[in-house]
Amino acid sequence: MTTSKPVKNVPPHPMDSLLRTERIPHIWCPGCGIGTVFSAVIAAIKNTGWDPNSIAMVSGIGCTGRMAGYIKLDSFHTTHGRALPFATGLKLARPQTKVIVVSGDGDLFAIGGNHFIHAARRNMDLTVICVNNLNYGMTGGQQAPSTPLGAKTTTSVSGSPEEPFNFSYLASACGATYVARWTAMQVRSLRSSISEALEKRGFSFVEVITPCPSSFGRRNRMGSALEMLKFYHGRSVIRGDIDPKDASMDIDKEIVVGKFVDIERSTFLDHYEKFNRPQMPQWRSMHPDNQKGR
Repeated sequence: MTTSKPVKNVPPHPMDSLLRTERIPHIWCPGCGIGTVFSAVIAAIKNTGWDPNSIAMVSGIGCTGRMAGYIKLDSFHTTHGRALPFATGLKLARPQTKVIVVSGDGDLFAIGGNHFIHAARRNMDLTVICVNNLNYGMTGGQQAPSTPLGAKTTTSVSGSPEEPFNFSYLASACGATYVARWTAMQVRSLRSSISEALEKRGFSFVEVITPCPSSFGRRNRMGSALEMLKFYHGRSVIRGDIDPKDASMDIDKEIVVGKFVDIERSTFLDHYEKFNRPQMPQWRSMHPDNQKGR
């Protein structure tokens, strides 16, 4: 009987500097697309060359929320639907910090939907990455705001009777300065897009369509994780020149991906500094000592 010996002189993984390796292995299911997105996020952060001490990650509840526990940054795993209010408070308290929000479609757009609308309207300087796996993956595979019309979940066993949100259109309509959508198959484009979003001032939003083979895929007979990726690849159409309202997310027809919005506008902090700059009280401004030099 032989026993395995620890392997010596194993070179460090390129991502080790940003991973809490003591928490690995992760809890994500085999074939889940969140690992691909997590890798793209880490690669994009490394690509910026920023000091990790100047970056913070905020996550919500759900499968995607576990990213905050695995990354070696200041990170906050917040309450359900409240990632954006936490991130807003952090940004206001420490404006010099780059704040990244990672969460799922249910957390950001169901219980957290109102927070998303107003964070984008205010143009808070946040980078928001939404992992859209078309259902509530962690809590049993229930119907979500992203669930396609007719798709089966534990709470729509005969097929969802609701039209899903177009998240990219919603982000654009609410005032986001950067909006993009990719699938977990377009890894290079995804990594590049997250890099651009991180460098963008204002509310930047990247949506990633990912496979959930354990829940959504199984209930909708989409096959293995590899077959789901092939499915998304076959249905993806890159259209960077399209208005987000026309960017279809109909998995029965086509999934339009690309960079849809890249604009400039004043951020919340720009306006806050303009309208809340400390001003000298009127009685002091009229004092003779303060009139000198005028």
